Amino acid sequence: MDKVLSARVDERVLHQINMLAKELHTSKKSVIEEAIMTYVKKIEAEKGMDVLDLTSGAWKRDESAEEIVSKARTAFRKSMERHRK
Repeated sequence: MDKVLSARVDERVLHQINMLAKELHTSKKSVIEEAIMTYVKKIEAEKGMDVLDLTSGAWKRDESAEEIVSKARTAFRKSMERHRK
């Protein structure tokens, strides 16, 4: 899903985005997206970092999936019992 981004940029940068879009026969959106992805790859290569490792990390849990499901089911059952009375 696309989201709207609003940012103030230097006129020269905006002019370069427009020129690239015309020269490449593409949209300004695609020029900006490609530039950001190229920049991310460059930073990852330079610093040896992985963007996914720096994000949520939900897959790295101390508990197993079975323990998480068990806790969720227990909480759900207690909730249902509380509302049944």
